[in-house]
Amino acid sequence: MHPILDLQRNAVLLTVLALVLLSAAPAQVSAGEKPVADAALKLYVFDCGRIHFDDISAFDIGDDETEIRDLFVPCYLIEHPSGRMLFDAGLPVAAAGQGEVTPEPGMHLHYAVALADQLAALGLTPADIDLVAFSHLHFDHVGSANLFPEATLLIQAAEYQAGFIDRDSTIFEPDLYLGLAEAPRRILSGDHDVFGDGRVQLIAAPGHTPGHQVLLLRLPETGNLVLSGDLYHFRISREQRRVPAFNTDRAASLASMQKVEDLLKREGATLWIEHDQALADTLELAPAYYR
Repeated sequence: MHPILDLQRNAVLLTVLALVLLSAAPAQVSAGEKPVADAALKLYVFDCGRIHFDDISAFDIGDDETEIRDLFVPCYLIEHPSGRMLFDAGLPVAAAGQGEVTPEPGMHLHYAVALADQLAALGLTPADIDLVAFSHLHFDHVGSANLFPEATLLIQAAEYQAGFIDRDSTIFEPDLYLGLAEAPRRILSGDHDVFGDGRVQLIAAPGHTPGHQVLLLRLPETGNLVLSGDLYHFRISREQRRVPAFNTDRAASLASMQKVEDLLKREGATLWIEHDQALADTLELAPAYYR
């Protein structure tokens, strides 16, 4: 072969080889960045208490329709390559370790180990949490909220208005979360992709409260999962679309139920009714995690 042609052929082969090697090499990440595409997404579940009701008629369920009276109260930690997000913060921290607490007749709280102590068992402090989001601002979902003033709050505009501007004490207990009044925040107007890669999404589902939201997770091993907030409290609530008397908007509640059911079907996702004690009894709690 002519020497010039031989050189040209070698140059082409070297170029092809270089392209193959580059495609096989791990992606390079700039200083300060973290790889996302192949990094694990983890979900930790914490036991943040239990509520026992003597009477459940306020949930639009007759006492003779179910024997269930106990509601599980979870907190969730989502670990993403770009940060940690807490979703829901459990019963009021003052109830932790106090045995049975009865804030009003017919309601009994049990909270064994405070969320902060459960985080400490993972080697974490509240300062290690980058983002906080609550399904809504009811007392059993923001009990440890004030521990996270350095985290960025992700909240729907209507919930922020009712909870932080109007400070509506007819539906909320503002003292439980007003420690976040000066915290950095993102005011949301609908569904929100938290980390920008589709794996963690807040889904607006108003009705239970003005800015109620649920959480969609796309976990590689567990599968797609939706954490319900208080869209439903009991399984019968979902089966028969029961709307509690204390929801702020019945029509919006029913619309949100349909929206989430459509989402579950579209995503092939599993719904975790957060307060479902029977479900909770099957879950692995932190330090175990789902991925």
